[in-house]
Amino acid sequence: MRSSPRRLPALLLGTALVATVLGVGTIASATTEAHTGRDATAATSVAHLGHTMAVSTQASGDDPDGDGYIPAVPQVTGVTPSTATPPTRYFHEFQANCSVTHTAPDDPIVYPGQPGKSHDHTFMGNTSTNANSTTASLSGGATTCKAPADASGYWMPSLYNGDRKILPVGPQTIYYKAGVTDYTSVRPFPKGLRFVVGKPMQSADEFRHHRGFVEGWECGDSYFNVDFPAGCPSRADVQLNIRFQAPSCWDGKYLDTPDHKSHMAYPVVKPGTNDNMCPADHPVALPMIEFKMAFPVNGDMSQVRLASGRGYSFHYDFFNAWEDRTLKALVDHCIVGGLQCDARGYDQTHPEAGATLNSDYRLP
Repeated sequence: MRSSPRRLPALLLGTALVATVLGVGTIASATTEAHTGRDATAATSVAHLGHTMAVSTQASGDDPDGDGYIPAVPQVTGVTPSTATPPTRYFHEFQANCSVTHTAPDDPIVYPGQPGKSHDHTFMGNTSTNANSTTASLSGGATTCKAPADASGYWMPSLYNGDRKILPVGPQTIYYKAGVTDYTSVRPFPKGLRFVVGKPMQSADEFRHHRGFVEGWECGDSYFNVDFPAGCPSRADVQLNIRFQAPSCWDGKYLDTPDHKSHMAYPVVKPGTNDNMCPADHPVALPMIEFKMAFPVNGDMSQVRLASGRGYSFHYDFFNAWEDRTLKALVDHCIVGGLQCDARGYDQTHPEAGATLNSDYRLP
């Protein structure tokens, strides 16, 4: 049982959650997905006109007391952020290659047990992910990830061109990387950890300066777009791409918190160096997830939108349901081992290191 006194009544929890997610001080009572124009004023507005979010009225099945805090069992204690500098390795990563499974207006993290309450999401990984998903329901489930042991849920707002939904084709790249300089200190995600990266109501400026921002929206030779570019080359080899990185430092205490963010943090710079380390209040280094998504749309982009609004409303969710031994083997071999691995845990530039998984993407 949690010893912290941080309990929130259900209504207060819902109010705090929405205010945090939206970044505003007022609460809307309905979910709307209207698409606004691309004028300069709207592009820099603080909130998305026409897009509001309803209050969550139910707790996750993993949160029996309903206060929004899901304690880790056991909690990780006695850890201090690593300040070590291991031998330089340019890469320390592996990939989870996962295809789209389905779309639905569900979000088991933000709106647990409330089907249809969210804007539309595109789901990857676990084929069963829905509003009622819990750690138990996801664990061991069927998946479209190459590694059968990865039953995690990954999802993001659906992308449209006009009224036509545009789905990524084939396995998408989800990197698991070291976000800190001491890549040897990275440990696997705890089962049931979940979080949201970014927020649907962020402004263009917030999106551009978000710690997870890599190159924004890109297509052809156009990069660092905060909103969708007006047009992309009409060629078969051109798709709309986005890369966005998640926080990788954990407080060691909670698998989720009421705002779905506070238990995670981005690394900070070690004073007097260019090294990255975890902050003292989030001392546990976990893999840094990076979504690298490709949408098959190009040409005239004037009608392209997200279910959550403009391009800068992009965000995503992660719900860990990996089989523990497999995830640990990949983290130890590829991240801690300083390799650039594919979904099998194989680095073609270091064949002598071997692969973590066999030809069926399973532990031998």
